[in-house]
Amino acid sequence: MKAKAKASAKAEAKAGARASARAVRLAVSIGCPCGIGPEVSLRGALALAASDPAARLLLVGDLGALRAAARVAGVDPARLVRVEPMYPWVTSAAGTLPVLQPGASLKASERRPGHPERASGAAQLAWIDAATDLVSSGQADALVTGPVSKDAIARSGAKGSRGFLGHTEHLAARLDAPEVTMAFHNGSLTTSLVTTHLPLSAVARAIKPAAVARAAYWTAWLVDRLHDARKARRARIAVAALNPHAGENGLLGPEEERSLTPGIALARRRIADSGFAIDLVGPVPAESAFRIAANGGFDAVVAMYHDQATIPMKLLGFGEAVNISLGLPIIRTSVDHGTAYDRAGKGTADPRGMIEAMNLAARLVRFDL
Repeated sequence: MKAKAKASAKAEAKAGARASARAVRLAVSIGCPCGIGPEVSLRGALALAASDPAARLLLVGDLGALRAAARVAGVDPARLVRVEPMYPWVTSAAGTLPVLQPGASLKASERRPGHPERASGAAQLAWIDAATDLVSSGQADALVTGPVSKDAIARSGAKGSRGFLGHTEHLAARLDAPEVTMAFHNGSLTTSLVTTHLPLSAVARAIKPAAVARAAYWTAWLVDRLHDARKARRARIAVAALNPHAGENGLLGPEEERSLTPGIALARRRIADSGFAIDLVGPVPAESAFRIAANGGFDAVVAMYHDQATIPMKLLGFGEAVNISLGLPIIRTSVDHGTAYDRAGKGTADPRGMIEAMNLAARLVRFDL
C-alpha cells in the first residue's frame, strides 16, 4: 500500500510539473492608449516572460502607443513587433514581443498621454473585442485586460460602444454569458459582487435570490481553484448583508430575509452538486465579514454592491488586486486600477497589478489542464 501511495504521489507530482510547464497563451488588450495601459502591459509582459518562460503573451493594441511606452520605460522599442492576425504568435526573432494591431495606426494626437479622443475610445473597444475573439476561438487561453476609459468608449460612436459600462457587462453580452460575476482577488482577500455598476438607489431592487445564488456559486468556483489544500479547515465563504447588522430581523430592511437567505440556500445546493468542499455562511454583517476575511477566517466574501467590495479590497492592496470576470466561457483577468491619466507617458507606472493579473490568468488556465 505504501509503495502504491508513493507511486501515486509521484505521478501526481509529474502531472503537476507538466501542467505548470505548459505554454499558456495570454491575449492582453492594452487599455486606453492615452493612459498607463500600454506601459503596464509592456512591463507586465516583460516581467512574466522573465518569471514564467512557459507563458506566451500577445499584446493587442496600437504599435505606436506601445513603442512610445517602451521609450519612456527604457525598453528598446524594436522589441515590439507587429504580427499578422492569421499568425498572431509568430514573431521574427527571439526576445521580441508580438503586437496584434486591429485596424489602422492611431495618430500621435489620438494617443496623446492624458487626452483621450473619440478615436482612442473606439480603438480600446476594438482591442478588447479582438483579444476576446482570440480566446473564444481557441487561439489564446485567457484574456487579460488593461485599464480603459468607460467614458471615452461610450462616447466614441463605435459599434457596441453605446452605454458601455465596463468589461464585465460588455463581455457578458458579447459572449452571451448570463451568469457573469465580477470578483477581485489579492493575497489577503477575495470578494465578488452581486450587483456591479449600478446607482446605489437601484441596488436593493436588483438583489434577488437568483442573483445572490449566482454570485455565491461562481465565488465558490474561484475559491475551489485558489484554496490552499494544506489548510486544516474547509474553505469558507461569507455572504455579506446589505443592511446594517444584517437587517436586525427585518427592522433595518427586508432584503436579508427576502433575498439573501433564500439565495444562500440555492447556492448551497448548487455548490454541493458541483462537489466543492466549501461552506457558505451568511448573511453576515458586512463590517464583520470583511474584517474576519482579512484575518483569514473566510476565504472570500460575496458583496452586494460595488463599493462594498472595492473599498476593503483597495484598502488592503490597491494596485495589486486582480479583477476577474467569473461565469464567462473564457478566463478573463484585469488590473483593479484605472487609466491614471496624470501618470501617463512619464515612465513611472506601477505594473504590479498587471503582473498579478497575468499570473492569475495563467494559474487558472493551468488548473484545468
